[in-house]
Amino acid sequence: MMLLRQFIWVGMMFVLAMGTSVAGQNDIVDFTIKDIKGQSLKLSDYRGKWVVVNYWATWCPPCLEEIPDLSDFHDNHKDKDAVVLGINTESLSQSRLVDFSESYLISYPVLIGSNDPTANYMLGPVPALPTTYIVSPSGRVMARNVGPLTGEMIESFMKTACKDKPVAAC
Repeated sequence: MMLLRQFIWVGMMFVLAMGTSVAGQNDIVDFTIKDIKGQSLKLSDYRGKWVVVNYWATWCPPCLEEIPDLSDFHDNHKDKDAVVLGINTESLSQSRLVDFSESYLISYPVLIGSNDPTANYMLGPVPALPTTYIVSPSGRVMARNVGPLTGEMIESFMKTACKDKPVAAC
């Protein structure tokens, strides 16, 4: 079991390191989307921090499994170097998303997406749920992970992705 877990870990880190994006890794990306409070949020509001953009749905078991770890990661990093943004990919009402977020104790901003595959996938393709993009402090898409993700995996990626560059240039 431990060997299988290590194999999965190495595979996930390989996928993270690939850095797939529609715009290209050198392009600075931005988008504006509403959160569950009805406020507009811009990706560029978080320049200077790593941004973990997680596409998810309430019916997706792996999505639900990663919520506590993503919340812990967000809580531990939001005042320092990184934030999590969760984009829900369903056509749910704002009140339903608020209730769901409260019942799952989601501490990071939950954004209202839709089930239209072209509507909210501003960073690149979302072939399955969950899909997570990691955006550098300068606003570049650095990685994409398809499948569940842990805070430990994100921290490891952040440490190695820009180790030879200043964070602002990453």
